[in-house]
Amino acid sequence: MTALFEYLLRLGDANLILSHRLSEWVGHAPAIEEELAIGNTALDLLGQAQLWLNLAAETKNDGRDADKLAYLRDAGQYRNLLLVEQPNGDFAHTLTRQFFFDSFHYLLLDALAKSSNAAIAAIAAKAIKEVSYHLRRSRDWVITLGDGSDESHRRMLIAIDNLWAYTGELFEMDSVDSELLDAGIAANLAYLREPWLREINSTFAKATLTVPQNNWAQRGGKRGVHTEHLGFLLAEMQFLQRAYPNATW
Repeated sequence: MTALFEYLLRLGDANLILSHRLSEWVGHAPAIEEELAIGNTALDLLGQAQLWLNLAAETKNDGRDADKLAYLRDAGQYRNLLLVEQPNGDFAHTLTRQFFFDSFHYLLLDALAKSSNAAIAAIAAKAIKEVSYHLRRSRDWVITLGDGSDESHRRMLIAIDNLWAYTGELFEMDSVDSELLDAGIAANLAYLREPWLREINSTFAKATLTVPQNNWAQRGGKRGVHTEHLGFLLAEMQFLQRAYPNATW
């Protein structure tokens, strides 16, 4: 039960935190079409986060619901990947982060749709329809920016250099993953690395970009060890709930 709860938090928290990051672009996107696209992606991820956190709450059954899990935990209790909490930076940085995550997220959901846990399989099968669009969009933008102007290409190189070290954690397996994998519930993250790299290599080739060869990885998010960025993000995201506990509309 504890391992399943932890696993569901990881799934929900990654979507929740990335959703908030994307929502920070609302009012600041470079074009009205991107304003709508980024906002819709954020809403998709938020909806998925609610499904995962609701299931986590049902699993734990300690009186907390998805809202309480989202808004009444401290930074060390979050289990999201470090990649998704990284600041937006410029548009190239945001789309590179999104592409790295989308490529992984699609493969993860495809594997989880075969989970022996019926609730997990159902959520994954529903979410992958949205994520297939997310991936198509972020892939197209990586190609457009990478193979665009000298300036867009330069910014993509900076974004890749800044974010690559956070991608290794995507495929890290620990005791939680292994226990649930043995039960047929979880995905084998290590097996996702090769198809993920094929997607990255194929897209980067079209974008005239080079895949870094450095395999050193930042880790810790899945265990609650985060960068300083998450604390600032939560201070904003949780403000109303912290300031007015249990308030309702």
